[in-house]
Amino acid sequence: MTSTSAKPTVILVHGAWADGSSWQKVIPLLLKAEIPVVAVQNPTSSLADDAAATRRILNSVEGPVVLVGHSWGGAVITEAGNDPKVKALVYVAAFAPKAGETVGDQVGRYSAPPGLSQIRNDGAGYLTLSEEGWVNDVGQDLPKEEARVLSVLQPPLAASTFGDKVTEPAWASRPTWYIVSTQDRVVSVDLERELAAAMGAKTTELEASHLSLLSMPEAVTGVILDAVAAVETA
Repeated sequence: MTSTSAKPTVILVHGAWADGSSWQKVIPLLLKAEIPVVAVQNPTSSLADDAAATRRILNSVEGPVVLVGHSWGGAVITEAGNDPKVKALVYVAAFAPKAGETVGDQVGRYSAPPGLSQIRNDGAGYLTLSEEGWVNDVGQDLPKEEARVLSVLQPPLAASTFGDKVTEPAWASRPTWYIVSTQDRVVSVDLERELAAAMGAKTTELEASHLSLLSMPEAVTGVILDAVAAVETA
């Protein structure tokens, strides 16, 4: 998995209740642009576990990296992105905690979006989202059957992740890009805008659900390519 290209490698980090296939519509567009790309498969069991999985991928590539995180994956790239290879960060409707802050802290700053009412606890410390939540709140701009498939495929998320604290935020020392999903019903749109502003991120707003990477992959890829180009010319 070693890149011999002069181009930066794009490493894609998925969110909660998802896996690397979240990027299935973005990856072909990056490959078409001849950009080396790897999708991380995180266990979504803790911030430490997910950051470790991401670091394993970082260790396996050579040269500069553009690290991209969706949703919960934003916390992961914030924690794992201090690797010197990482030259830019792209957040897609994503969390971006400060040092000592948790995703739960960020969620609690705003009124709960409707999708959060669709979280189900299995009684053993793991959370999933209802099918109704996937169809109406997570991927409401996707075909219904596609959203239902995502519901079936979802891995459980450890509830404890909401309390895991970031140590040193990578965004504090690297250029950042942020994609706000203006129709997001899972992560507060106001929070997304707050985080983008706090990071000084180059911000793009898409009229999309939380899953812009599936409903508007061309636009999401365009932002990633902009970050790649900035790294190439730095």
